[in-house]
Amino acid sequence: QVHFVESGGGLVQPGGSLRLSCAASGSISRFYVMGWYRQAPGEQRKLVASVTSGGRTNYVDSVKGRFTISRDNAENTMYLQMNSLKPEDTAAYYCNSMPEIMGYWGQGTQVTVSS
Repeated sequence: QVHFVESGGGLVQPGGSLRLSCAASGSISRFYVMGWYRQAPGEQRKLVASVTSGGRTNYVDSVKGRFTISRDNAENTMYLQMNSLKPEDTAAYYCNSMPEIMGYWGQGTQVTVSS
């Protein structure tokens, strides 16, 4: 059982930046692909960025050029650098493997982008 703890969210104005962290209680090397997911109120949880153990990344079009996902396998930690934030980015952000493992969801971290 691996437990993920997300942190780094907060309230930020449009155009601002945040850096989210995902600390795992165990090795993340076992996960070939890990990802950041987000869920806005009334909407489904959606994968927005993923990274392989070798560092290959993918992003949904809405965050390309603004978000950067990375992972540190030695520290069992994953990050999401979020720049040029928009109100549409407002959501609870979660990390998990990709495909997701239901029992591994953490508490999430809330990101609110508002003037």
